[in-house]
Amino acid sequence: MKDINDLKKITVLIDADNAQKQKIRFILQEISAHGHIITKRAYGDWSNENLKYWKSELNELAIQPVQQFAYTSGKNSTDSAMIIDAMDLLYTQKYDAFAIVSSDSDFTRLANRLRESEIFVFGVGETKTPVSFRNACDDFILTENLGNESKTDQEISTPISSIEKIEDDDVGVEVNNALKIEDVLDLLKKACELYQDDDGWCNISSSGTYIKRIKPEFDSRTFGYDKLPDLIKNHKDVFEHKKYKGKGTVNIFAYKLKGK
Repeated sequence: MKDINDLKKITVLIDADNAQKQKIRFILQEISAHGHIITKRAYGDWSNENLKYWKSELNELAIQPVQQFAYTSGKNSTDSAMIIDAMDLLYTQKYDAFAIVSSDSDFTRLANRLRESEIFVFGVGETKTPVSFRNACDDFILTENLGNESKTDQEISTPISSIEKIEDDDVGVEVNNALKIEDVLDLLKKACELYQDDDGWCNISSSGTYIKRIKPEFDSRTFGYDKLPDLIKNHKDVFEHKKYKGKGTVNIFAYKLKGK
């Protein structure tokens, strides 16, 4: 068993005004696979009727609620409070990674600032999240790929700003820039050109890392595959693949362009 001291220390900051309550437990499970979550905070105006369904989730998952009243009607003060706290936590130098749970592009600069300090940044949000915020993160996780939600939950936990977000210009741009399977295949081909050995074979690990750098929101589950090798196996007209023994008990998956 891995020593917990060797795990990355992660803080999770949730914009409750712009996140899905029914997805939070699945988000924490996903982030926990990458390290040890030290801090969990959710920000919002908890006196607001729209957030009343969060109480049981916050208690059960041991998430600290942070109260932030709206100073002006129609304006959201949650973002500022979350950004200030994030910078305070950064200066403690205790954390290796931050997870920002929101579909709001206002956190783009925060993500860039954290990365400038060599902090790994996870972004977690819906498909509608503007591309600027996605690309500011090291890894962007789409909530649509996490867990299952019932219609009832979906109805009672719609983000407060969802109507505003649909009308936002950035969202319209992002819809047109959704990652397509053709884009993934092109990136796999490019990675193969960059990392292939003398016989044309490319290690899937190198390709996966390359694709994440170019498209942080990439997740094979978006296209119906549990893992990247499954996606490659299903495109036999484009790629050949093989497995071979690595060091110890490790099996290495490799692929190359068909006919090369």
